[in-house]
Amino acid sequence: MAKDIKTEFGPMRSFFWPVHSYELKKILPMLFLFFFISFNYTILRDTKDTIVVTSKAGAEAIPFLKFWGTLPAAVLFMLIYSFLSNKLSKQALFATTLIPFLIFFGLFPTVIYPHREALQLDTLANALSEILPKGAYGFVESVRAWHFSVFYILAELWGSVALSLLFWGFANDITKTGEAKRFYALFGIGANIALFFSGEVIVRCSDIRKLVPAGVDPWQVSLNYMMTLLVLAGLAILAIYWWMGRNILTDTKFYNPDEQKGMKKEKPKMSVTDSLLFLARSPYVLCLALLVISYGVSINIIEVTWKKQLGMQFPDANEYSAFMGRFSQTTGIVTVLMMLFVGGNLLRRKGWGFTAMTTPVVLLLTGVAFFVFVLFRERLTPYIIELGTTPLWLAVIFGAAQNIMSKSAKYALFDPTKEMAYIPLDQESKVKGKAAVDVVGARLGKSGGSLIQQGLLIGLGATSIMQITPYLAGILFFIIALWISVVKVLDKKYTALVVEKQVEPTKV
Repeated sequence: MAKDIKTEFGPMRSFFWPVHSYELKKILPMLFLFFFISFNYTILRDTKDTIVVTSKAGAEAIPFLKFWGTLPAAVLFMLIYSFLSNKLSKQALFATTLIPFLIFFGLFPTVIYPHREALQLDTLANALSEILPKGAYGFVESVRAWHFSVFYILAELWGSVALSLLFWGFANDITKTGEAKRFYALFGIGANIALFFSGEVIVRCSDIRKLVPAGVDPWQVSLNYMMTLLVLAGLAILAIYWWMGRNILTDTKFYNPDEQKGMKKEKPKMSVTDSLLFLARSPYVLCLALLVISYGVSINIIEVTWKKQLGMQFPDANEYSAFMGRFSQTTGIVTVLMMLFVGGNLLRRKGWGFTAMTTPVVLLLTGVAFFVFVLFRERLTPYIIELGTTPLWLAVIFGAAQNIMSKSAKYALFDPTKEMAYIPLDQESKVKGKAAVDVVGARLGKSGGSLIQQGLLIGLGATSIMQITPYLAGILFFIIALWISVVKVLDKKYTALVVEKQVEPTKV
């Protein structure tokens, strides 16, 4: 029988560093691999928003880019990746997948951005503006600045490709079940530590404008530094992966291909139709899908509205980027603290239902505060000026707090409770249910908010997110109310299944 982790390592070490000395050869390269991938992820996430929001396209382009850009690009990528996976070795596939990203992000500050005006598709964009309704302004401008749009789309794909597909695919291939229980939590904490370092890099590179002589574009200089560091981190990722292929995948103490094949379970491939049919037959799994959809739509609605406020507060790209750097640092710190001291403790002391309810309540409270300062700006201005600030700045701060709390709550509370809800299901429902939620819930969660915003912009003929903000606030609160209702229903079903099957509900 395997030893209990606390017996094996002791209470303190089992909490912070449950790793044997001989495992350092394997765990340290994996930690560095995850660190550099997460480092680049943060730089790209903040930079893509800065490039789009502070451009002529503005935050209004984001819903169109997410739906008409990122979604088709992800489908196209998966088709190409599936084709190459049958032709190339795993090592060659890893490099072939990553290198095109590094080439583009290396060329962007040196070739594309300096010639951005010459590369614009002005003729096509002007023709589209004559045909499309006023509400499609964001789409038209994203076509005009197609090079910025490509940067945004590839930056969005980095998270799915480098983190979800390449890193976790590699980790699942070379990590045994017993190791995963000890190592994967360390990866999650390490990723959020990377947020702190990448945030500091963004701030320092963005503040370079103070040292740039007159006549030099400070954002050009900032991009040069950040993309150089990103490419260097990408080369480090390739070097670490190559080293592990030579030293870990050839050492049977760390990796046994035959053993790993025997441990793998085939994951069912479900179409959208199959997933919808399965959800219709299983109210329990349908509730799980609604949780995922509710989170995705809610965070999307608030994020775009907040980024609009942020663009109004910081129209300069360097200032916008510097703020996003501090935002990423704070997100990393809060998330680590939440994961270490809140998530597990809340589950053990308050149970599944209370913990699952915390995330929508957090979004509700912070969302109310944020939209109050956005919607009632003029009425609040005389009172807020007396405090020495502005309603716009308070909207930016409350929006930042909302995003920080919602992201940390996702990692520390939402994800663990969602995964725990699969445990008491029978094996078929567990496997097929998760596949159905991944297909329907993930897709609708990511694209649902963008579709709502596009519909409102075009339907109302709006050219600014500010014009549809009251409708977005109403839709957000409706979705959160639905989310809370679903949690209550699922809590009863989950508790009944746990009692029936005598599964320990808070054992994590």
